[in-house]
Amino acid sequence: MTDSRIATAQLGTDGPEVGVQGLGCMGMSFAYGPTDAGEARATLERALELGITLYDTADAYGQGENERFLAPFFAAHRDEVVIATKFALTIPPDEPTRRIIRNDAPYIRQAVEASLERLGVEVIDLYYMHRRDVNVPIEETVGVMAELVREGKVKQLGLSEVTGGELRAAQAVHPIAAVQSEWSLFSRDIEARVVPAARELGVTLVPYSPLGRGFLTGSFANADTDLTAGDFRRQQPRFTGDNAAANAALLEPIRSVAAAHGASVGQIALAWVHQQATVHGLPVVPIPGTRRPARVEENAAAAGIALTESDLAVLAPIAAKVAGNRYGDMTFTSAGRE
Repeated sequence: MTDSRIATAQLGTDGPEVGVQGLGCMGMSFAYGPTDAGEARATLERALELGITLYDTADAYGQGENERFLAPFFAAHRDEVVIATKFALTIPPDEPTRRIIRNDAPYIRQAVEASLERLGVEVIDLYYMHRRDVNVPIEETVGVMAELVREGKVKQLGLSEVTGGELRAAQAVHPIAAVQSEWSLFSRDIEARVVPAARELGVTLVPYSPLGRGFLTGSFANADTDLTAGDFRRQQPRFTGDNAAANAALLEPIRSVAAAHGASVGQIALAWVHQQATVHGLPVVPIPGTRRPARVEENAAAAGIALTESDLAVLAPIAAKVAGNRYGDMTFTSAGRE
C-alpha cells in the first residue's frame, strides 16, 4: 500500500526534520488497559510508512517496559526514526497515583544509561526532562543534560511541562529543541506564556494528548463506566462523574465541523492542534497515541485538513467550558506553576 507521506517540521533551530505528526507510544504497553502486542507493532510500521518518524516513550512507562517493547522496531529502522524518551518521573507499581520526581545529576546519569540499554541504541535523539523538580534549579538539571550531549549519549534536549520562565532559563544554559506539554481543544493553558516563549526562542512545541486521551474522539464518554479498572484515565478528574457528562456535551461543535469536512471528530480535534502552528507562528508536532493501524492512518490524514476561520471560531470557546483539571494534582504541570 502506498500513501502520500505527511509534511515535515524541524525540531528546534538545529535539530532533525521529522514528520509533522509523531506517535505517542505510551499506550502500547502502559496506562490504557489491555493491548495487543502484534497490533501495536503493526501500528509502528504503518506510522513509518505514512511519514511519522518521531516516536515518543519514557522510562516511566511501565518501569521501562515501553522502551523495551519499542527496541526491536528501532533496531530495524534506526536510520529512519527519531527516538524521544524521558527521565525524571517514577510511578511506583503499588501506588499508581503517586509521582516521584527527580532532576538531580546522579539520577539523570543513571536514567540515561538505563534507557540507552533498554532501547538498544548508542545515542538518544531527543532526551526530555519529563517533569520539573522545583527543588533543583533548572539550570543545574539542563547543565547535566548538556553534558550528555557533549558525551555523545544524547543529540537534542527537550523539556516537558515547563513554564515560559523555566524554558527561558533552560535555553540560557543549552539550546532546547522541543517542549512537550498537553495542548488540545480541551487544554490551552500553555498559550498564555509557554507558546510565546517557545516561538521567541525557536523551540518546537510537541503537544501530548492532542486528542484529550481519546475523549475528543468520542471513543469513551465516562472513564468510570467505559474503561477497564487499570486504565490511567480513571484517575483524571475531567473524565469521571459529572465532569465527564458536562465535557461530553462539548463535543457537539466539533461534530458539526467534522460533518462539514467529511471527517471524524478526532480528525478535527487533531487538525486544530496542527493549525496552531500557523495561528501562533512556530513548529508544532503533536504526538497522538494509538495502538491500531487504522487509527494511525486516520490521525495522519488529519494533518492535511485545513480549518477555516469560521471553524476556528466555532471551536475556540470549548476549552473555557471544560469541567475538571487534567490531573488530580496540577503542581506537576506548567499551569500549576505559572
